[in-house]
Amino acid sequence: MKAYVLHGIDDFRFEEVKRPGIKPDEVLVKVKAAGICGSDIPRIYKTGTYSYPLIPGHEFSGLVAETGAEADMNWRGKRVGVFPLIPCMNCILCQNKHYELCRKYSYLGSRIDGGFAEYVAVPEQNLIELPDSVSFEAAAMLEPMAVAVHAMQSVQMDKKDAVAVCGLGTIGILLIMFLREKGIKNLYVIGNKDLQKEMVLKMGIPEHRYCDNRTADSNKWLMQQTSGLGVDIFFECVGRNETIVNAINCTAPDGRVQMVGNPVSDMFFDKNTYWKILRNQLTLKGSWNSSFTHSAGDDWHYVLKHLAKRNIQPERYITQQFSLEELIKGFEIMRDKQVNYIKVMGVF
Repeated sequence: MKAYVLHGIDDFRFEEVKRPGIKPDEVLVKVKAAGICGSDIPRIYKTGTYSYPLIPGHEFSGLVAETGAEADMNWRGKRVGVFPLIPCMNCILCQNKHYELCRKYSYLGSRIDGGFAEYVAVPEQNLIELPDSVSFEAAAMLEPMAVAVHAMQSVQMDKKDAVAVCGLGTIGILLIMFLREKGIKNLYVIGNKDLQKEMVLKMGIPEHRYCDNRTADSNKWLMQQTSGLGVDIFFECVGRNETIVNAINCTAPDGRVQMVGNPVSDMFFDKNTYWKILRNQLTLKGSWNSSFTHSAGDDWHYVLKHLAKRNIQPERYITQQFSLEELIKGFEIMRDKQVNYIKVMGVF
């Protein structure tokens, strides 16, 4: 089969490889759509991964082509999304069904072969069946949507709360989509690209509720917007020291700072910032991955339910789309930031 294979840092090749065999509890998925995650770019070009060679890609959907000896044969031919985290099932966190917090997990696309290929071997337990109304492209965004939902569901929220979202990459955009769908109207948005502004205005965010932090001091802007009080909930989707400090400074007393962005810098709090946390009795909370427990209440089923009802339409945030053979252009766009993008998608 054809696949994108990482042989080492910045040694990324599109080549012919052997189609994967499957274990008794696995299925073989024919990939139909695969999204490029922001974390794929440093993994491929800068930091590398756990072992080589490796096929990256953890945001994908497809059709079940084969089933292992112990897997349910009824999966054959089914349209599926794929939860990429493979829990150990033995640690105390797995026993409590907090699989996203597993201490000894594996992961499709970073620890074992993933979805930038024609086929991928997937544990049966990681499948979620797709309704006919859900496109493969939308299903390939299940993982980032579930990450956004996990962050949203992890913080107590009232529809009357003032909420800020800083950072409008894929997760930030999808988070705003779900906040809007949830009925959060008192929403303030901070971004730094023209395309981001265009996207959020189309979502229904009033222009005066958007701050471009290239040209404005978002800290002063947000405090002015909230009459000096700050917001009840601040979603930090950037992962930089300065934006986390801004989040703390712009959150109202007894408010919550939900940290979502993967770190791109070390984090240091000066004394005044630490005093702000103490004196305002702020809650700082991390959000990691998403819950997938095969129950109606997990993050993946929450997303799928709203997808099936067409309450959300994530396909509109796919800004570039490529075939398998041309998908390298998508990696280069994200690596070099040649053009603005939200979600780069491969459709195979």
